[in-house]
Amino acid sequence: MTKSELAASVRDVLTVDTEAYNTEAAADADFVLSELDSGTFDNHQSILGLEYEFYAVSEDRWHTATENEFALARVPRRLLELIGFEKELGLHNAEMTASPQPFNSYGLEAIEAEVRGRLEAALDCSRAEGLRLVSDAMWTIPPTGETAREYLTDSVSDGGVRIATNMSDAVRYHAMANSGTGAFRVDAPGVDLEAETVMPESLITSIQPHYQVQQAMDLPRYFNYAVRLAGPLLALGVNAPFFPPDCYEDDLDPEWLLENGWQENRIAVFESVLNSVTETDKVRFPEDLDSIQEAVDRVVTDETMIPMPVDQEGEFHDNFATLRRKHGTYWRWVRPVFDGPTRSQANARIEFRPLPAQPTVRDSMALTVAFAGAMEGLTRTEHPVVDLPWADARENFYTAMRDGLGADISWITADGSETDDLELALTDLLEHAAEGLRAVGLDRAAVDRYLQPLQWRIETGLTPAGWKRQQVRGRLDDGDSLAEAIQSTQRLYIENQAATLIDGDFTDW
Repeated sequence: MTKSELAASVRDVLTVDTEAYNTEAAADADFVLSELDSGTFDNHQSILGLEYEFYAVSEDRWHTATENEFALARVPRRLLELIGFEKELGLHNAEMTASPQPFNSYGLEAIEAEVRGRLEAALDCSRAEGLRLVSDAMWTIPPTGETAREYLTDSVSDGGVRIATNMSDAVRYHAMANSGTGAFRVDAPGVDLEAETVMPESLITSIQPHYQVQQAMDLPRYFNYAVRLAGPLLALGVNAPFFPPDCYEDDLDPEWLLENGWQENRIAVFESVLNSVTETDKVRFPEDLDSIQEAVDRVVTDETMIPMPVDQEGEFHDNFATLRRKHGTYWRWVRPVFDGPTRSQANARIEFRPLPAQPTVRDSMALTVAFAGAMEGLTRTEHPVVDLPWADARENFYTAMRDGLGADISWITADGSETDDLELALTDLLEHAAEGLRAVGLDRAAVDRYLQPLQWRIETGLTPAGWKRQQVRGRLDDGDSLAEAIQSTQRLYIENQAATLIDGDFTDW
């Protein structure tokens, strides 16, 4: 699609009547609620899915200069099609969606095998193009010959429509830049970055487990447990302590940054970029749910950002196509989803969005499986942490964002005791995750294999973000500038990952 064709499509979107769009979404909600009442969205058992995002870097096969090594790279669209990955926001992004599987030992093995198999094939294909896919939460080395600021802010105007030069040609992404007023700003310690489009969001990548509940009417109960898992699991997974160096304020003191910088800036990027141009904070920590109707109604009443036209393809979810479209901009860190191309595939699920992409597949699977196991184990035992005040759960999340495993986390243990000891809270959480995994058929050896990478982080106090901070600290002590320290650390991260992504884990580093 040319930029002129893209701009024309954006103009078409901007003419959609918002009031009529919202009316259609409300009518769709009535259909969904009726089908929920009829049991259409129920499953025979819990089902697990996974979205896994990557970014591409150049392998600089000709070794032209050190600064070119592992520079961010745009992924040819034909390559994405060849490897079966999907477009994401930036031209450097690639997303894998694993097939949903029954949540049991064989289903988990299938998801892990699919991720490893497809990723191995994708790495082989991308290598021929001089590219490497990286599993990480935030890139810090811009494309060769460009600054990160240039890459993230470059745009053109076509007939009054703003088009980001380095953004995928999905119309909805570009429509965001033209649906509000003001600049898209990043709000994080020491950062000075704003753009005329949503492109700064393409700094970040994540993993997103999907947990389909058996009985759709039980979704609020599972959801409220997931809200309380967000902070502790984020604390275990933090992996984005640094931005590309030229996104920081001029003359930023590296010591100040190490003292005041956050462990998971991915959270700040997504929230601040989109909330800076919307009337409400559309990206936020979700409130508890009291009913299934409330889960549906919240999508209907959420601020409408992009009232896009909806295509009908004769599938079951076309009966609530406008609601599904509106759900695409219902940005919460934990969110309920109602979906299904056929009536038999209809499902009610929880998308868990706090987790950054990890150094290896095994580490990404560890967090995914811990989340699913905890959902099973906590709900089966009616764990009292569900009674933790919502405000405490929210504070846990943002404290984990800032401090990782150094966060003060509030928790209620299985015996009803309140604690702010993060190690005790995480131990309790993983014990119940293990119980949930055993309940769905995993033996002790399999449970230990999945959860061991997280146990190691608890015992050592080291996360991927902590590792990056240690590396930058050492390089600064050796006399490197902040830019040199961040980018040499990033190169070491990618080198280590090359040897461990498929078959190793972070403990090997």
